[in-house]
Amino acid sequence: MKYADLVNRIQGKRALAWGIHRRALQAQDAGEDVIVLTVGDPEFPTPAPIVERAVEALRAGDTHYATQSGREPLRALIAEQHRARNGGDADVANVILLPGAQNALFAASLCLLEAGDEVIVPEPMYLTYEACVRATGATLVLVPVHRDRAFHLDCDAIAAAVTDKTRAIFFATPCNPTGVVVPREDLQRIADIATQHDLWVLSDEVYADLTFEPTHVSIASLPGMAERSITLGSLSKSYAMAGWRVGWAIGPQELIGHMGTLALAMLFGLPGFVQQAAMTALQQRESIVADMKAIYQTRRDLVFARIGQIPRLRCLLPEAGMFMLIDVSGTGLEPLAFTERLFEAEKVSLIDASTFGESARGFVRLGFVVDEARLEEACRRIERFVRSLP
Repeated sequence: MKYADLVNRIQGKRALAWGIHRRALQAQDAGEDVIVLTVGDPEFPTPAPIVERAVEALRAGDTHYATQSGREPLRALIAEQHRARNGGDADVANVILLPGAQNALFAASLCLLEAGDEVIVPEPMYLTYEACVRATGATLVLVPVHRDRAFHLDCDAIAAAVTDKTRAIFFATPCNPTGVVVPREDLQRIADIATQHDLWVLSDEVYADLTFEPTHVSIASLPGMAERSITLGSLSKSYAMAGWRVGWAIGPQELIGHMGTLALAMLFGLPGFVQQAAMTALQQRESIVADMKAIYQTRRDLVFARIGQIPRLRCLLPEAGMFMLIDVSGTGLEPLAFTERLFEAEKVSLIDASTFGESARGFVRLGFVVDEARLEEACRRIERFVRSLP
């Protein structure tokens, strides 16, 4: 039987990157002492008040269809918090709820792009960007962000990549996998480029609440950018709600309307009891986010100190998020071989960071997704493995 060309466009190295993670989960299910650090799904449970709100909603019968774009009270609360942090005049009509930020990215891509368009994306980048862009028939134009800049954006390279086919610039701040937060001056450069060439800008800000030392700035808050920006958000990371699949996009009202039509055809809204839980999460944002941020910063500092003492490894201090890049080139192993041999020897799973982009070749990604004791143990196992190498 024949398949559409779409299936070829959405496959590739990035879509197949999770082999080591699947092996780790299988070993874990078989009872082996595995430390899984490959995926951004932390071990702690969703905060109890959020869970209780969902249980109450279920018992009260909130199990029917909800509106495809999300209930107005929740969208209004997201808009209110967006205004409080970024200024502007976003309201309920500028917000759509979708099952996770990845679906928001995909829906925005389908509404903005078409065959022949080009999308500039700094890389390393999150894995699903490629499939989302290519599914539309558009072309991904990668702009490497190099280690000698500590993986900060090269705005000159972004400007040089613009052609008459360029339709949009997609980027993440804070970035997964690098943990880099884009500073205001770089955001202004991107805004200037977008304005000059009449481009859309999609800003993935899923890790915004987990920013440590720098200040997070949304590009939509810059003058003239709200009407050409799409901001993605999610409860997955900052609220330990990865499995709840609560994501959103904030953008111009017309675009949000088009995304709502698409959601009607594909997704038809989040469950009502999930939306009630999300309301509780955002209503208690200040305390929940502060706790999560403190936990991740403690874990980051622990791993940075321990890995920094291991010969032949170098690591970059993340400015945000739950991941760290580790340079393993000093071991003489390619990153994929490093992850496979480490797992075989010590049952610690990391991911080859070059799957996020060739400019991350030589690095592996480690997630702060287990408690401090297990992170300490993971670092001990990594050190033992590295010291065993010739």
